[in-house]
Amino acid sequence: MRLEPSTSLLCVIDVQERLLPVVPDAERVIARCCRLASAAGILDVARVLTEQYPRGLGRTPPPLASLLPAAEAKMAFSSADCAVVAQALKRGYSTVVLAGLETHVCVSHTALDLLARGLHVFIAVDAVASRHAVDHETALRRLEASGAVLTTTEAILFEWCRSAAHPRFQDVRRLVLDG
Repeated sequence: MRLEPSTSLLCVIDVQERLLPVVPDAERVIARCCRLASAAGILDVARVLTEQYPRGLGRTPPPLASLLPAAEAKMAFSSADCAVVAQALKRGYSTVVLAGLETHVCVSHTALDLLARGLHVFIAVDAVASRHAVDHETALRRLEASGAVLTTTEAILFEWCRSAAHPRFQDVRRLVLDG
């Protein structure tokens, strides 16, 4: 199973201002989500953004929000039933790359729902996090056992390019070199 830009959907889940202060490595998560969103824009990969109860948890930080379509607010933990995700999946995407917060709640619920629908799910492990390490690590083990593919943002970017001969490879490569 390989990632292809034409069949991939990037779903960034609930990276929100009021949750970030209690998440270890929040700056890394934001940076890696920005890397994924930037590369998706460069490579014409479909992108969606969700926010869990934005009135209470705040909005997506502007640097990340500016790289993605407008967020859809939700109350359910899973993003799988959000209109933006449902509409994207109707266009035939068979693979969903997930990033965001929190690994053991919204990311897991979304991944498990998408897997149950027969989709291929990739988790960018350096672009997801939870408040507590035990929740994050346990969720990743559960997701992998359930059929999700654990990978990294750098691996995703290079897989979307396939080779250094890709016409936008240098643009994507710069995203990796910049951190």
